Amino acid sequence: MEIKQLKDQTEFDEQEVTSFDKKRNFPVTLKFDNVVYKIKTKNQGFCNRTWINKSKLEEKIILKGVTGEVAPGEMLAMLGPSGSGKTTLLNALGRRLGGDLSGSITYNGKPFSNAMNRRTGFVTQDDKFHPHLTVTETLIFTALLRLPQSFTLEEKIRQAKEVIFQLGLTKCKNNIMGGAFVRGVSGGEGRGSAQQVVSILLELARGGRTVLMSIHQPSMNIFYMFHKILLLSDGNPIYFGKTEKSMEYFSNIGYSISNANTNPADFLLDLAEGVCLGGSDSEKGIMEIKQELVSAYKTNLLDRIKEEFLETGNLQLTQFEEQVNEKQFGQWNTSWIQEFLVLLKRDLKERKHESFSSLNVGQILVFSCICGLLWWQSSSTHLQDQMGFLFFYSLFWSVRPFYNSMPTFPEERMMLTKERSSSMYRLSSYFIAKTVADLPMELVLPTVFVIITYWMGGLKPTAEHFFKTLFVILYSALVSQGVGLALGAVVMNIRAALKFGSVIVETFFLASGFYVQNVPKFISWCKYISPTYFTYKLLLASQYKADDLYQCGPNNVTCKIGSYPAIEKIGLGNDAISIIALTVMLVGYRVIAYLALMRIGVAR
Repeated sequence: MEIKQLKDQTEFDEQEVTSFDKKRNFPVTLKFDNVVYKIKTKNQGFCNRTWINKSKLEEKIILKGVTGEVAPGEMLAMLGPSGSGKTTLLNALGRRLGGDLSGSITYNGKPFSNAMNRRTGFVTQDDKFHPHLTVTETLIFTALLRLPQSFTLEEKIRQAKEVIFQLGLTKCKNNIMGGAFVRGVSGGEGRGSAQQVVSILLELARGGRTVLMSIHQPSMNIFYMFHKILLLSDGNPIYFGKTEKSMEYFSNIGYSISNANTNPADFLLDLAEGVCLGGSDSEKGIMEIKQELVSAYKTNLLDRIKEEFLETGNLQLTQFEEQVNEKQFGQWNTSWIQEFLVLLKRDLKERKHESFSSLNVGQILVFSCICGLLWWQSSSTHLQDQMGFLFFYSLFWSVRPFYNSMPTFPEERMMLTKERSSSMYRLSSYFIAKTVADLPMELVLPTVFVIITYWMGGLKPTAEHFFKTLFVILYSALVSQGVGLALGAVVMNIRAALKFGSVIVETFFLASGFYVQNVPKFISWCKYISPTYFTYKLLLASQYKADDLYQCGPNNVTCKIGSYPAIEKIGLGNDAISIIALTVMLVGYRVIAYLALMRIGVAR
C-alpha cells in the first residue's frame, strides 16, 4: 500500500462524492432470548452506632430477561430512561460486555464469532479519537484499517469522503478532532445531528443491513423512522414490536395519550419511569404502574414474540454465499504490513504534536543551557564534578523517558479497546508501529541535550568519546521508555502508575549504590534490573579508562582513575556485559508491556 498517497487524498470536492457502491452486503438476523445480566456490588452497613465498611457483595440484576429480534432491512431503537439498561443491552449484543451474562444471542442462528465481529460496526456513546488528527485523516485511517482488501486504496478513501459528506462535516473536514486539552471540532460537529445520524442509519437499513441503536429522547420525526422499538424499564422489557403499533398496544392495556400533540417517545419514557399523566391511572403509584406494564408484557407480548422467532427461523445463506463471506471476513481486513504502515503513519502524525511541542522543546533547550553553565568546562582535576555530571546524565535520561512513556497505554486504553474490539488490527502491528514511531520522538531531544551540554561541560572533546556518550544516552532513553511502557500497560491507571513508578525509580537508584555504599544483599539485586546502573557504568567508560591519571593531590600528584573510591566501587570495564544487560531490558520490558496489552479489547 502506498501510504504516502494519503496526503494528496485528504483534499476533495463535494462534487466528487457520489453514491458509493458497497461491494458486498452480508445480511444478518440477530435474535436475543431471555438475556439476563448480573453484577456484584459492595454494600455498606451500619452496626452498633458505628459505620462499618462491609466487604459483602450483593447481586444486582441489570437486564431481566430481554427478548427480541432484528432482521436485515430493519432498524431497532432501544428506549428507556437513564439506568434502564439500554446501553448495557447494546454492549451485550455487540459482545462488548463481560461478567455474568446469560441467555441466547445468535447471529444467523450462530454464536458471535470473530468473523461476525469484523462485519459489525459498533459506536459508543462517548467515542474516542486521536485529538491531533483532522476529521478527514481520522476517517481515512479508519477506512484503511476496517475495509477489506477487496477495496482499493482509492475506494477506501472515497468511502471515507462520502461519510464526511453524508454527515455534513465538509466545512470542518480539515479541523483537528480535539480532546480534553486540545480544542478541535465542536460536539455537534463531532457527532452530527440526531436527525442526520438516524437518517443515514435508516438508509443503511434499507440497503439490507441490520441496525440497532440506543437513544434517550427522540423527536416525533425520528421516532417514526424506527421499524421496531424495545422499551425498557429498570431492566425489564415492557414493549417490543413495530413502532406504529406501540401506541395501540398501550392503549389496549389502559395507558393512552391524553393529548394528540404529545410526542409518543416522551409518553413511552414517562411510562417506563412509572409516570402516567392524566386519565384514571394518574393516582397509581410508580411501582404499581411499572409492575402492571411488566405483567402486561409477559401476558400479551412475550409468547407472541417467541412464536415469531419460530416462524421466521434464521436467515439462510446459500452455501456459495456463506463460503465467500467467511473467506472475506474470516481473515483480518488487511495484511500485517498494511496495518503496520497505516498505524505508523497515524502514530507519527499524532505523536509529533506531543513530543515536539514548544513546551517540550523549550524545556530541553533551557535546561541544557543551565546544565552546561553549571558544569562549565569541568575537567578531570575536579573528577567528582565530572562524575556528578555523568551521573546526572544517567539520572535525567532514565527518569524523563520513564515518566513520559508511562501514561501512553492508560491514555490510549479506550481507543485501543474500541479498535481491538472491532478487530481493526492485530495487536502486534499496533505495538510495533507505536515502538517504531516513538524512535524519532524519543531520540531527537536527548541528542539535542547531549550536543549542547557535552561541549559546555568540558567532557573529552573527541568524536569517539562524544559518540560513545551519545549512544549510551540514547540507548538508556529507549530502555527507560520500555520500563515506563511496561508499568503503564500492567497497571493501566495513570495515578496508580505514577505512584508505583516513583517507588520503582527510587528503589533502582538506592539499590544501585549511588547513595548507599553498603547495600544489603537481599535488595542489592535490584540494580541488575535498573537501566540507570548500567547506563552510569557505560558513561564512565565512555570518558575514562582505569589507567587514566587525574590530579589527586598538591604539587601535581596524580593517581589512576581506576583507584578513585567511587569509580572503583562501580568498576570500569566489562562494557559488553552492560550493553547486553541493557539490550535484555530493552526487549524484556517491552515484551512485558505487550503481554499486558493482550488482555485489552479482545472480542468475546
